[in-house]
Parts: sequence; structure tokens; C-alpha cells
Amino acid sequence: MDRLLQDLLKGDTRALSRVITRVENRSADSLDILRQLFRHTGKSQIIGVTGSPGSGKSTLVDRLAAEFRKKNNTVGIIAVDPSSPFTGGAILGDRIRMQTLGVDPGVYIRSMATRGHLGGLAAATADVAAVLEAAGKDPVLIETVGVGQDEIDIVRLAEISIVVLVPGMGDDIQALKAGIMEIGDIFVINKCDRPGVEKMERAILGLLSLGHRADGWQPPIVKTTATKGEGVAELLEAIDRYYVFFRNSISRSRKKQEAERQRLINLLEERLVNTAVEQIFPDGELNDLVSAIAERRQDPYSVVEQIIRSLRFQRLNIS
Repeated sequence: MDRLLQDLLKGDTRALSRVITRVENRSADSLDILRQLFRHTGKSQIIGVTGSPGSGKSTLVDRLAAEFRKKNNTVGIIAVDPSSPFTGGAILGDRIRMQTLGVDPGVYIRSMATRGHLGGLAAATADVAAVLEAAGKDPVLIETVGVGQDEIDIVRLAEISIVVLVPGMGDDIQALKAGIMEIGDIFVINKCDRPGVEKMERAILGLLSLGHRADGWQPPIVKTTATKGEGVAELLEAIDRYYVFFRNSISRSRKKQEAERQRLINLLEERLVNTAVEQIFPDGELNDLVSAIAERRQDPYSVVEQIIRSLRFQRLNIS
């Protein structure tokens, strides 16, 4: 194990892939791996790219990573794909659309399946991002799955959230609603070779004029045509302005604290649920209970209440 982590910290791609696989699959040694790598994290830019399906997120991430490579950054990319309904794995559509980066040793691309997790990210995305940080990837670009207005998990994980919209796809109407539009630090109108760009821009400006952010940041609107590489350099400049604006600020510190708070809660939820299942159903009685619920011989509400009471009783006995 120590040799594997040493190779990862030295930048070995094969070691990085093996570690990520263990972390994503929640293998027995995954927690020990994350513990040892934690002190090597916290130094990379975590940039989230979100938006509706078909907005061109993958192509934009591809071109944005190429711009970072011009500055000699080593880039990590997490592309969260929809889960296959047959195997549960990632369909890999995003990775296919990033073929121009495939031969660049300074870019590491990892596709992750949502595995039914809502919010636009996979359950282990934060941990995989931490592994990429420990491996020296800076920035780490995270592309969400593209599920619509409720993929807001990215704002809790990323330091900066980029919302990608496309004219002529109804996004000008979505801009007037609560949800995904409220999380943007930078708005990108992609595919600007289509009609309706001005209408889209007016809709976003109208939304932003309804209120002012407490941190004082005014989210810029960047127009791009990612397939042609147009506007990508301007997007990178907007990202740099964001980091300069928030450098050593109280708002950035608070955002990091909130991100770590949410991460801690997520870890607690995962461990507590697994612990409850192991302690209450050690011999596979869970399947029998599920069958009873499916056959309406038992209701899930009473079952959960019984589990909570049992855990409380065990806690009292321990204390």
C-alpha cells in the first residue's frame, strides 16, 4: 500500500488509476488511503462545470483543459456520466467527446457513474477529487451529469461553479426559475453561433439584477463556441478574476468550511447507514424485511423507527 501511494504522489498514472478505483468502489482499504492522502490535498483549484444536457459541457471542458495546459498546469478531469441501466457503470459519453486530450500526459480524465446518486455528482466524487489533488493535478475540473435544475451538489464541492447554457433550448425560460441558475459564479452561453444569444443574455442579466450576492461578486457572462475554441480564453480570464477577487477573503474561507461540513455529513451518513445495516441485519435479514415490505406485510416507516430505537439502545448500553 505504501508503495502504491508513493507512486501516486510521484505522479504515476497507473498508481493513480488503481487508487481511484479502490476509492470509487469503497474497497476495504479505501478509508485508510484517503486518510493518508488528506494532508496532500487542499491546494488545487476545484472547478465545477454544470448545465443542462446538450449544452456542450464536455467540449467546453476539453477546450478549457487545453487552455490550462498552455500554462503548464497538469489537469485532472472528472466526468460524471449517467449510469448504464445494465451494468451500473458509466456510459463514457463525456470521455469520448474529450478525445483531443487523450494523448496528453499532462491531463488525466476519469469517468464516474452516478450509480443512482442525485444532484449531478456520483457519491464518491469528492473523494476522487481529493485523490487527484494529492496526485498534483491543478486544477481539477468536474463536469456534472447534466440532469437539469437540481444538480446543485457541485456548489458544495467546487470552489467555483460554471453554469453552461445554450440559446434556443428553453434555457432562457429556465433562467427565470430557482435552482441551478442560483449557483453560478460564471455563466457561459455556449454555441453562440446559434440564434437567440442576445435573448439568453438578457434573461441572465434580468435574473442577476433581482438581487446581489452577499460576497460582492458579480457573476460575469462569457460567450463561447467551444467546438471552434472561441471564447475559451476569455472564460479562463474570468476564472482567474474570480480567484483574484476571493483570494484570502472571508467568503472563500466560509465556502471551504461549508464544503468540508457537507463532506463530513455525507461521510457520516454513509458510515452510519452501513453500520446500521451490519449491526441490525448481520445475517441477511434485510432481504427478508424488504420482501415483507414489498408484499405489504410490513411498512417501511415502522421498520426505520425500530432500527433507530435499536441503535439508541445499543448506544446506551455502550455508554
